[in-house]
Amino acid sequence: MGDIDPAFVQEQEHRPKLSIIEAQGIPEIDLSPLFHHQAPNPSAIDALVKEIGSACKEWGFFQVINHGVPLSLRQKLEEASRLFFSQSLEEKRKVARDAINPTGYYDTEHTKNVRDWKEVFDFVSQDPTLIPLNSDENDDRVTQVTNHSPQHPPQFRAIIEEYIKEVEKLAFKLLELIALSLGLEAKRFQEFFKDQTSTIRLNHYPPCPYPDLALGVGRHKDPGALTILAQDEVGGLEVKRKSDQEWVLVKPIPDAYIINLGDIIQVWSNDVYESVEHRVTVNSEKERFSIPLFFYPAHYTEVKPLEELTNEESPPKYRPYNLGKFLVNRKSSNFAKKKVENIQIHHFKIGQKDSTIEV
Repeated sequence: MGDIDPAFVQEQEHRPKLSIIEAQGIPEIDLSPLFHHQAPNPSAIDALVKEIGSACKEWGFFQVINHGVPLSLRQKLEEASRLFFSQSLEEKRKVARDAINPTGYYDTEHTKNVRDWKEVFDFVSQDPTLIPLNSDENDDRVTQVTNHSPQHPPQFRAIIEEYIKEVEKLAFKLLELIALSLGLEAKRFQEFFKDQTSTIRLNHYPPCPYPDLALGVGRHKDPGALTILAQDEVGGLEVKRKSDQEWVLVKPIPDAYIINLGDIIQVWSNDVYESVEHRVTVNSEKERFSIPLFFYPAHYTEVKPLEELTNEESPPKYRPYNLGKFLVNRKSSNFAKKKVENIQIHHFKIGQKDSTIEV
């Protein structure tokens, strides 16, 4: 990426600090009670639910170990990811994504209108996936998103598909624990994922000679329900700690997954749980790889606070919004720099003055 292009330079207030604060206290949760018994142990599950609830409330982030996803499968995908990104730019761009089909290779994404120091390969969980044609609320047309199948590395598509199946099993288990922690039925969220629009992303962050100016991914909150992240040993993920609003580094734990709540859980829970801001710093010497699964419901989902969690004393804090339209609108800023903030869930907060948004 050569000398730094001004497009990568963060505003002074958002530039990373080179003195790193390591996150103390981000919960590490052992999921073995879900897997290591002939029959579930009710008291162990209850303890797990409390742990999850506390992590969601205090951090919005946690790490899980003994999660049931085969390590060999993760290693296979990590190796395939390295092989894919090691190709020439010309080869990678043969499977480039665009504004019409948002899967495949991409290296000019923006977050908060600043270009990210990264390249990615996106792949939808269900092929094809239906999404709205545009963000117009009065237009019901949909379009199909399909996956690219690169020639190299061999079996790339099959490896990704096998990995997605295993990580989605984990996602559904986590949704059950989160539902129980909110006092809901375990399967309460499952109905929303019948025609899910989930995406897996392979991230590559090349070494950056200006780690004090640029970010791998700028500050943001995830718009989905859950994000399940595999990161390598290099690290770089920073979370804004709720207690003091400081940026703290999430130290990699070998073979663990980092879980963070997305905006949809925040709205469903009526702000009982919060989607937390995070970002990715870059390293001047080492490249970094990570693999997030963004777990999304169906495009036609009307996202709103759940009836079971609202009443006269705690009325709904958000107006309903259509997920597909919201995402199409929000992702349009990936391709063109906007003059104003792109759409966020706070624009749907009841009783709060709407900020200017660009549709």
